[in-house]
Amino acid sequence: MRQPGRAARLAAAHARDGSTCLWCGRPLDERVVATTDHVIPKVKGGPSWLENEVAACRRCNGERGHRGAVDWLEECERRGWAPDVDRLVRVLDDLSAAIAERGGQRRARPHLDAQLRRLAKRLDRAA
Repeated sequence: MRQPGRAARLAAAHARDGSTCLWCGRPLDERVVATTDHVIPKVKGGPSWLENEVAACRRCNGERGHRGAVDWLEECERRGWAPDVDRLVRVLDDLSAAIAERGGQRRARPHLDAQLRRLAKRLDRAA
C-alpha cells in the first residue's frame, strides 16, 4: 500500500488533529508554519505513515530532534508550554494498531512500546 506524499500527510494531520502544535499548543497559521513531525523518529525506525506524524511548529520539530516523545513532552511542560497529551496518546495508540495490522517496523516497535509504557506510567501517577 503506497502512502500519500508529505504535503498530503501534513494536510491529513491538520484535519485529524486541528491546527495547533502538538508540543507547545501554538496555533499553526501563516506566522507559525506547520511541519510534519514523526512521533517515533525516523532514525529510530519510525515510518513515514500518517499514524506516525503530527503537525508541529518548526521550532518544536527542530528542537526536539530525535528525542523520544515522552522526553520531549516533559521538556515542553518544563518550559511552561501546553502539550496535548491526549492527542499524543491517541497517535501512539493508532500507530501501534497500524503496525499490528500492516506488520513490519521491526526497529520502531521497541521504541514505540517503551514510549507507551512511559506514558501510561506517567498518566497513572497523575491520576
